[in-house]
Amino acid sequence: MNILLIEPDRLLAETYFKALLQAGHQVVACAGAQTAILAADQRTPDLVIMELQLVEHSGIEFLYEFRSYIDWQRVPVIIQTLVPPGEFQASWQLLKNELGVQAYLYKPRTKLADLLAEVNQFQPIKA
Repeated sequence: MNILLIEPDRLLAETYFKALLQAGHQVVACAGAQTAILAADQRTPDLVIMELQLVEHSGIEFLYEFRSYIDWQRVPVIIQTLVPPGEFQASWQLLKNELGVQAYLYKPRTKLADLLAEVNQFQPIKA
């Protein structure tokens, strides 16, 4: 599976990148929203794993821009973030229904094995 990883923390990005590669996935890692859009333009991802707290844009802004492209409207998204889930509890339906977020993982409580298990639930979308 082709995965777009958006993670501004270099150490975490490297850890996730290596684990996803070892699990047999192709991974493109980006630190920010703009480079992620450019990477997705080069090759449409089958899955996006992202942090909400990005430097130049918020993760929500990224998702709105990402979903504005017809080719990327059905790509599943896993949020792996430091933002506590309670902050988005009232917005979960928006995240899920409008922005295509399939899972919300809170980094302090999520083991690497949990992230990989979540990733393994998805199959590439057939064009």
